[in-house]
Amino acid sequence: MAAIAKILLLGSGELGREFVISAKRLGAHVVACDAYAGAPAMQVADEADVFSMLDGAALAAAIDRHKPDLIVPEVEAIRTEVLKDYEDRGLTVVPSARATLMTMNRDRIREVAAAELGLPTSKYLYAETLEEMRAAVARIGLPCVVKPVMSSSGKGQSVVREDGAVDAAWTYAVEGMRGDRKRVIVEAFIPFDYEITLLTIRTRDGVVFCDPIGHRQERGDYQESWQPAAMSEAAVAEARRQARAVVDNLGGYGLFGVEFFVMGEQVIFSELSPRPHDTGMVTLISQNLTEFDLHARAILGLPIPSITQHGPSASAVILADRESDDFRVTGLEAALRPSRPGVEVDVRIFNKPTTRPYRRMGVALALAKGGDTDTARAAAREAAAKVTLTYKG
Repeated sequence: MAAIAKILLLGSGELGREFVISAKRLGAHVVACDAYAGAPAMQVADEADVFSMLDGAALAAAIDRHKPDLIVPEVEAIRTEVLKDYEDRGLTVVPSARATLMTMNRDRIREVAAAELGLPTSKYLYAETLEEMRAAVARIGLPCVVKPVMSSSGKGQSVVREDGAVDAAWTYAVEGMRGDRKRVIVEAFIPFDYEITLLTIRTRDGVVFCDPIGHRQERGDYQESWQPAAMSEAAVAEARRQARAVVDNLGGYGLFGVEFFVMGEQVIFSELSPRPHDTGMVTLISQNLTEFDLHARAILGLPIPSITQHGPSASAVILADRESDDFRVTGLEAALRPSRPGVEVDVRIFNKPTTRPYRRMGVALALAKGGDTDTARAAAREAAAKVTLTYKG
């Protein structure tokens, strides 16, 4: 039996793992690629390939070797010029080579949103040296946020609240950069009421949306998320307007994680990922179709039925606290026993082969039927706290 499509997955983390499961349920053949062997998505894929996505020759060789129908990036740091070359030859890059290029670089997607589309964003400047960053901070004002233009999971991101912290923020940003572009974006700090992710699916039949997802971050990385986020109808409509504008500009098909700051009724564009979003892991328990199911259906050209919510839901991350390659995950039995009436809980362990401080090793999920998102959030945090990494040696 021939597969519905052969997919070359570039990046094999926990998001890629869930995507592989969704794609294989639909009959796809998946080759999972990453810079190290045994990555989470590799464990459930049909084939695996190990190479650096930033090695253009290795990336081209992998595409030639596997001859995929679809190239699906799951990480930001990729030689996008190679993807563009193969797209020009007729291969499909998800959602497109241009979208991958624009969104792997914060400066480029910001220019699309602010300059091309006129979407509201924070005030911002760029810097390529410490001296330029000092000048940018002086113009933007304190407090401000400093981010590498290329990074993932909040690496290198910090809030600068005083002049004495500028140099340290530059060093932290450089250390957290991915790729070979030493450039940061300095943004005015927005005193938002809350921030959301709007999962936006661009299909051949049009654009559809999931309910907004609220989330909380630490060190620039997501710690918990919940769905639905409480928003006014006007704010939801504005977020959808902005999200539709930017995904239509980028083109292609698939799921996009579009992030916004919300201040009252004001919705401010923040960032976008052209793939399943970490905060969207809450959909593993909250919806009839997860974000991974939706991404797989959209890129394979399959219909998407009405997206329905099971009830107020939440996710909470399970983090490591040290470096190790010899450890066990314990506490699952306790974590999977709900401590609150009317709440369902679940856990996903990512099976990463090594740990390091703050590395995401799993996620706890909670569904509060008949309750609210506060109940779900508390239950997810309680379940996550019961999962323990026991280190040996």
